[in-house]
Amino acid sequence: MIVCGDDTLAHRLAAELREVYRERVTLVVPAAGAPRGSEPSSPGRARASALFGRVSAAMTRAVAPPVAPGDTPPPDLPRVLETPQLDEDVLLEAGVGDAAALALVHDDDETNIRAALAARRLNPRLRLVIRLYNRKLGQHLEQLLDQAAALADPGIDPEKLDASTTVLSDADTAAPALAATAIAGTSKVVRADGLLLRAVERTPPARGEVADPGLCTLALLSSTTNDPAGEEGSDRSGQDGPRLLPDDRSVAEATGRGTVVLEAISHTAPGRAPGPFSGRGAPLGQLFSRRLRWSLAGLGAAVVGLGVATWLTTGDHPLHAMYLILLDLFGMGDPAHGADPDRQVLQLLTGFAGLLLLPLTVAAALEALGTFRTASALRRPPRGLSGHVVLLGLGKIGSRVLMQLRELGIPVVCVEEDPEARGIPLVRRLRVPTVLGDVTQEGVLEAAKIHRAHALLALTSVDTTNLEAALYARSARPDLRVALRIYDDEFAGAVYRSLRSAHPGALTRSRSVSTLAAPAFAGAMMGRQILGAIPVERKVLLFAALEVAGQSRLEGMTVAEAFRPGRWRVIALDATAPGDRRADLATARRSGEDGAAGLVWDLHPGYVLRPEDRVVVAATRRGLAELLGRRHRTTGGQR
Repeated sequence: MIVCGDDTLAHRLAAELREVYRERVTLVVPAAGAPRGSEPSSPGRARASALFGRVSAAMTRAVAPPVAPGDTPPPDLPRVLETPQLDEDVLLEAGVGDAAALALVHDDDETNIRAALAARRLNPRLRLVIRLYNRKLGQHLEQLLDQAAALADPGIDPEKLDASTTVLSDADTAAPALAATAIAGTSKVVRADGLLLRAVERTPPARGEVADPGLCTLALLSSTTNDPAGEEGSDRSGQDGPRLLPDDRSVAEATGRGTVVLEAISHTAPGRAPGPFSGRGAPLGQLFSRRLRWSLAGLGAAVVGLGVATWLTTGDHPLHAMYLILLDLFGMGDPAHGADPDRQVLQLLTGFAGLLLLPLTVAAALEALGTFRTASALRRPPRGLSGHVVLLGLGKIGSRVLMQLRELGIPVVCVEEDPEARGIPLVRRLRVPTVLGDVTQEGVLEAAKIHRAHALLALTSVDTTNLEAALYARSARPDLRVALRIYDDEFAGAVYRSLRSAHPGALTRSRSVSTLAAPAFAGAMMGRQILGAIPVERKVLLFAALEVAGQSRLEGMTVAEAFRPGRWRVIALDATAPGDRRADLATARRSGEDGAAGLVWDLHPGYVLRPEDRVVVAATRRGLAELLGRRHRTTGGQR
């Protein structure tokens, strides 16, 4: 396996392949002082080896499966190849011609695309896993590279490719979990067979109530999830931590614990919150302030009242009475000389209302002009805002989390130091209140109304910045809910214990983007179709499509017998005939395509799995590794 990159995702991915899947890994990292077109400057081999060793040691303690008799222990530390630029010569030196899979996880999309095109020419049968932020570009790239593989090697059937090219985004994988830490009730979506499946966190049922299991119960949440003094579980949690894929008995006995339940929702993608200037015209509330609207409404009511009074006192036709009032209002003449006193008084009042109309008209014109001129400017947090989420950081991760919160209808105030950050155009388009400034400087969080916020999401790429922001926010509001993006598990635990001791009545949670994303990338490199990954606290549950043929743990067994609590569970069966199956279950069905045969989600426990079947399984990282059955026999032997 070859992994190209030099950030936390690359090192966690390499450690995942080595510790969980027992694979030999070559890690290609940029050299110190590498040019900008490749990757930001990195310390090179020494830093890569040291960081990988630390990550690998942590994963060995956490998730590595025990070495079974006859198996060899994990191979030595991966070969680290340091290079100033990722080109064809470097890929050949890394062994791309004989490799089983190549992961391109640089933070730069262009670098990954260039390397993917070169690798596909060098080895048409190579399994490619590419990290791309651009979703649409990723879909087109998958089709292009699969077609290139079929043209380069006529023996490859593009419809039977074993996940030849997989494009993933760490931001899309981690965003649902990060958004869920800010507010309860969020969900994670998995796409399969054109159907959207949602994993919903459910609170413990009240006494006497029966919880709805949905399609199946995927996980039991930590017993202390909603307890401020309780620590969320990680890979090293005990019985009180989250339990993935529990059996029915464990679910029944786990009273008082929340669950994550899988349920089908619809065949359509979730809608996004419309922008304030979407549609045919801008809404009135965006053009004029509330105070100005009330003033205009009051003036209009006064004019109508004067018109009614004129009609009643003069006996004129209502339209003629309103016409006289408007003449008086706009000062167009026709003084009421010699008229009844009632008419004269009404004319004086109408003239006074006309004097009030002039400044209001000017104010309305200036407000409308200012609104259109500042449509592309950053919006400031409105007065009286409360119950919102303060989102710190508008990079790739922060932008995706912002979209998740917007889809859920959660009010957000963003804080960003860099005016050229990736998410700045997004907040302009969505008109999200944003504060530009260094969060460590006094007054920045106050401008974001942190003292009236519901939660703080600190999602910058610097752990210390996130920690400093959390400490400052807690000083402004001790009971604030805080979620931190922290890479290192041990550092996250230390931060949690410190914040809990200082503020025992407030909820503190932490997430690692690379920890959430690495299992999906590793599963794709192993050659099985990964449909999605659902984060459960600091753990990850994977969904994969597997052929039953050759799987000794599945073939010939019933659905109930194939279930391994804490490892894997068969949740769906592809009822489509083998010759008519689509290679990618995550894509929606084309219009007019027969939908009668597809995935069957309500499987009978006694159904016997046949070799020709294809199933969808939910699996833990360790469980997926066991299902894939990758074991090194001897050096240079068959695998």
